[in-house]
Amino acid sequence: MGCAEAETIEETRTSHAPMWKVLFHNDDLTPMDFVTGVLMRWFGHESSAATSIMLAIHTRGIGLAGVYPREIAELKQAQVISAARPHYPLRVTLEPA
Repeated sequence: MGCAEAETIEETRTSHAPMWKVLFHNDDLTPMDFVTGVLMRWFGHESSAATSIMLAIHTRGIGLAGVYPREIAELKQAQVISAARPHYPLRVTLEPA
């Protein structure tokens, strides 16, 4: 199999991977700046976008951090929970996109 064929197969595998939403849930203890920082650090959002998402989480009770293939979504969920757990009860869930 040539390089072009291998690239086509890999693109097909990744382009059809089911996508998952990473959702943050509001609580009364997790500081807004912590949520904003997490959105910037692990989800790659700029400061203004992270602030907008954080405010949506705060006002609506839930907000979309990003949409990823399942393995990546699970990794991001684990990273956030690991960072939050010692101090805050931030809840992060996944659902099919």
